[in-house]
Amino acid sequence: MELAKLKNRLQGKVSLVGIGNPLRGDDGVGPEIISRVKDLLPSLFLFDVGEAPENYLGKIVKQKPDTIVLIDAVDFNAPPGTIKIMEKDDIKDESLSTHKVSLNLVAKYLYKETSADVFVLGIQPETTEFGREISRPVREGLEKIIRMLERV
Repeated sequence: MELAKLKNRLQGKVSLVGIGNPLRGDDGVGPEIISRVKDLLPSLFLFDVGEAPENYLGKIVKQKPDTIVLIDAVDFNAPPGTIKIMEKDDIKDESLSTHKVSLNLVAKYLYKETSADVFVLGIQPETTEFGREISRPVREGLEKIIRMLERV
């Protein structure tokens, strides 16, 4: 299971980076997770970067993390709410999010600058329509992630 793998990957100083637009349904899953864990997990470095992770790269690098987890809604043709760990070298520019700078470039830059274990924790969206709430299957996925993070 992906969450068991995730637990093993969270080593040393960990940065969680929530990417997405909360006004676009399931695209807001990354920022929602950051918002929900900020009081529960003070030992982690948390970043809600919205749709512009490139604006936060310097702040992330400055923390000198050992592990960087980019959390985003990612379309990988699975049932909505499915959680998948994606390695930085496996991230395809065209298949991912609607953000201005690709996750591929963000992940590679962060690795180059920090030598951290950088990967994407992707959640398959159901809808990214403007003005929608996070869908039930994606909300169930994010609850699983939060419960796992609380146990680490």
